[in-house]
Amino acid sequence: MSKFGRYMLTKVLWFLFAFAVALLFNFLLIRLIPGNPVDTMMARMSSSGSATSEAQQKIYAAYIAEFGLDKPLWQQFLVYLGNLAHGDLGASFSQYPTPVGNLISQSLPWTIALQLPAILIGWIVGNVLGVLTAYRKGLLDKIIFPVSLFISNMPFYCLSILLLYLFAVVLRILPAVGGYGFDQVPNWSWTFIGSAAQHYILPFLSLVIIFIGGQAIGMRAMSIYELDADYVRYSSSLGVRQGRVIRYIFRNAMLPQVTGLALSIGGLVSGALITEIVFSYPGIGTLLFSAIRTQDYPVVQGITLIIMLAVLFANFLVEIAYGFIDPRIRATTTGER
Repeated sequence: MSKFGRYMLTKVLWFLFAFAVALLFNFLLIRLIPGNPVDTMMARMSSSGSATSEAQQKIYAAYIAEFGLDKPLWQQFLVYLGNLAHGDLGASFSQYPTPVGNLISQSLPWTIALQLPAILIGWIVGNVLGVLTAYRKGLLDKIIFPVSLFISNMPFYCLSILLLYLFAVVLRILPAVGGYGFDQVPNWSWTFIGSAAQHYILPFLSLVIIFIGGQAIGMRAMSIYELDADYVRYSSSLGVRQGRVIRYIFRNAMLPQVTGLALSIGGLVSGALITEIVFSYPGIGTLLFSAIRTQDYPVVQGITLIIMLAVLFANFLVEIAYGFIDPRIRATTTGER
């Protein structure tokens, strides 16, 4: 086997090992929370007084058996693996018998539509600002750098609350919560699209502003490093146009930023989910928060499984891409010079 083949095989084996470990933790962590979902369901039933004590005991036993919680933990894990092998994420405990796949398929498009454009726009704008501030310096750098540094260190939920208070409470020009108006039903009418667009603005801004700040800081640091390279000084001494020099710097400083983009896209389901909770946006974050509160094991496991696969797959693709892009790795694995 060639060196590059061994390199690829090593990455595949590490991916499979990380997947197996993550799968085990995905099953166990939610079960470490004291109690179980049936206790939560029975507590709500007791508070409403909808059943007698004897009836509650029978219902409790029936639910425990139905959800398989009467089995030992290792048997539950084997059942979980068997269901996954058939593509079955199970049924929601709190919204039984709704399949988990249905709940995720309803929420995931909202999260992707919110976060993917924010990541891409933030990545592009942030990198352009980063390379410009590093190259031009002066007043531009003195303004953009501290602002970007401040924004990039601000938690998503903090900016979300500030924007919500300013535009929804004080100015009252944008809606505060939800993905669309309470009087609307999801459809493809212009009325619904306009309502969804209005509710989209604040969550989008709270994400894209922080993405821009973080990417600008990272790109500025990489660009400053590249500015000290010999090729930049040599190009400048030859009178090469500034625009071309900036393109050289931008291209060479992009490798870590491409990695960051891949990981951001891979982790977009998990990234900034708290923003969805702040705005009660009907995405994966809100669904996950509700499932954790009710200890809905299948829903939590289904969402975290998607997050886990997305992050692992993004890391795997970056590692493989490095084998082709990075000349140092290519030289050691293929013998190229």
